[in-house]
Amino acid sequence: QVQLVESGGGLVQPGGSLRLSCAASGRTFSAYPMGWFRQAPGKEREFVAAISWSGGITYYADSAKGRFTISRHNANQTVTLQMNSLKPEDTAVYYCAADRPEYHISTMSTRVGDIEFWGQGIMVTVSA
Repeated sequence: QVQLVESGGGLVQPGGSLRLSCAASGRTFSAYPMGWFRQAPGKEREFVAAISWSGGITYYADSAKGRFTISRHNANQTVTLQMNSLKPEDTAVYYCAADRPEYHISTMSTRVGDIEFWGQGIMVTVSA
C-alpha cells in the first residue's frame, strides 16, 4: 500500500499561485509514476500532470501546459504541483495519484479508472 496525503490547497484570486504537495508513505515511492488529477463540481475526474519515477519525463494536460509544473523528490517521498496564473476554471478538488509501475507514464491521462493509489483530495478555489 501507498498512502498519499495532499496539502497546500485553499482560496486564491485569479492570476495567483498555489503550490500543492503530496506526501507519500508505505511502499517504495520511487518505483511509482506520480500524477495529479482534479475534479470540478458536477464533472468527471480529469488528468492534470504526470511525472516519471525518475522525474525525467513529465506530461501535462493542455489546460495545464505553461502554467503548472510537476516535480518530485524521491528522497523525501514528495511530489508537488506548482500552479501559476490560476483561473476560475481551475477550481476543483485536486488528487495526488500513484500509478501502476508497469504502465508507461504517457498512458496515465487515459486511465483515470485504473490508477493504483489515490490521495483523499484537496480543494482549490480560484475566485475574486
